[in-house]
Amino acid sequence: MTDADRPAAGDEGVPSPSAVDVPAPADAAPAAVPDVSEHAGDHTHRDVTGGWLRPAVFGAMDGLVSNFALIAGMDGGTESGSKFIVLAGLAGLAAGAFSMAAGEYTSVASQRELARAEIEVERREIQRHPTDEERELSETYQAKGLDPDLAEQVAKQLHANPDQALEEHVREELGVDLNDLPSPVVAAASSFICFAVGAFVPLLPYLLGASSVLPALVMSLTALFVCGAVVSRVTSRSWWYSGLRQLILGATAAALTYFVGTLVGPGLG
Repeated sequence: MTDADRPAAGDEGVPSPSAVDVPAPADAAPAAVPDVSEHAGDHTHRDVTGGWLRPAVFGAMDGLVSNFALIAGMDGGTESGSKFIVLAGLAGLAAGAFSMAAGEYTSVASQRELARAEIEVERREIQRHPTDEERELSETYQAKGLDPDLAEQVAKQLHANPDQALEEHVREELGVDLNDLPSPVVAAASSFICFAVGAFVPLLPYLLGASSVLPALVMSLTALFVCGAVVSRVTSRSWWYSGLRQLILGATAAALTYFVGTLVGPGLG
């Protein structure tokens, strides 16, 4: 058989080098396996600007601490189980809840009105000086690390739509979203309800017939710790740290008010 008659490598009967199973070296790294848990970009965030969380948390804590301290002060200055303690607790609950709601409404409404006024200032500036405002937005993006040419292109494209340009300027310069300004009604309602709930906790034992401050003390301290621990769910603090901090602050306020009651109460009697 001549060389020309011999089958070429890879023809039937003679395996090609690629067809031969060559064992991998013992120290060869394993083939990369795709990460099936790769981030899909579908995560969500909690609402941090809705205008309800701060007044709700502040209202609950303030209601609990202030009414607990008020009741403790009354207990220190009057006879244990006195009907005046219940009266003072109910008055503190009502007055505090309405006061908190009115304060929150006024505060958030003023903040919202100020934001709207500044938004209108920015709107007029974009209308009167579009070129300067476009350059200002471009410089803002450049300060954040964008290439100058890209920053100019982005600013130019955004300024093609005045409403979109306004939204971007407001976000960058004022730090607010003009489509998501806090609601004064939501803030007031959250504060009112949560204050009333918090203030009701130390009052409840007296309404059920308690004749000493001890049940109110136990319920209030427990509620303070629980409230602090719950708040940690929306913060970076550990639950025990947040709960213990709130318990100590509330207990200190109540102890000082009780001491004032023991000093003032006998003299008024």
